[in-house]
Amino acid sequence: MIGIVDYGMGNLFSVSKALERLGAEYFISADKHKLLHADALILPGVGAFRDAMERLPGETIKEFAATGKPLLGICLGMQLLFEQSEENGLTKGIGLLPGSVRRFPGRTLADIPYKVPHMGWNRLEFVQSSPLLNNLQEDYVYFVHSYFVNAENSDVLLAKTVYHEQVSAVVGRDNVLGMQFHPEKSSKLGMALLANFLKIVEERKAVR
Repeated sequence: MIGIVDYGMGNLFSVSKALERLGAEYFISADKHKLLHADALILPGVGAFRDAMERLPGETIKEFAATGKPLLGICLGMQLLFEQSEENGLTKGIGLLPGSVRRFPGRTLADIPYKVPHMGWNRLEFVQSSPLLNNLQEDYVYFVHSYFVNAENSDVLLAKTVYHEQVSAVVGRDNVLGMQFHPEKSSKLGMALLANFLKIVEERKAVR
C-alpha cells in the first residue's frame, strides 16, 4: 500500500492515476498514523519550497524514512528532501539528502539569457546503477521547474540532465529516492521508473 502525502501542494491526481495504471494500491492522506503504516510514501509537490515546508509534516517524513521503507519525492517533493533552498530566502529542507536547491540564473556564462522555468523534455543520462534504473534505457522525461539541485560531487546522484546547468534528475541514498521531473507525465520511461519503484517496495516488504 503506497501512501501519497497530502499537504495541500501536491499533484495528487496525476500521481494517483499513474499508480492506478500500474495496478498499485494507494491512499492519499495527511494523517501521521496512516502515513507511518504505509509500505512506501510518495511525496509529490508543486509550488514554492518555503510554503511547502510550512505545511509539510517534516518530522513524520523523517520518522518514516528512518524505518527503511521506500520514500520517493517528485519535483518539489524531491527538492524538499535536501538540506536547504534559496527560494524566497534561505529555507531549511527535510535534510534526508545532502545538497542545496538554487534557482536557474537565467543567463549563461556568456551572458546569454535563457528561459526560466525549465519546461519541456530533456534526456536523462544515467550516472550510477540503482534498482530504480534497472533494465531501463536513457530517454526523455518531462520537466517543469525554476529551481534545481546540482549534486555533481555527491554519491546521491543517479541520473542527470542539462539545461544550461547540470541538473540532478534522479537522486537516491538507501531508501530515500527522488525525481526532479514528473514521471507520471513522462511517457514510457516515466512509467517504467514508477514501476521500478513499486518493485523496490515489494522487495523491501519481502525482507521485513
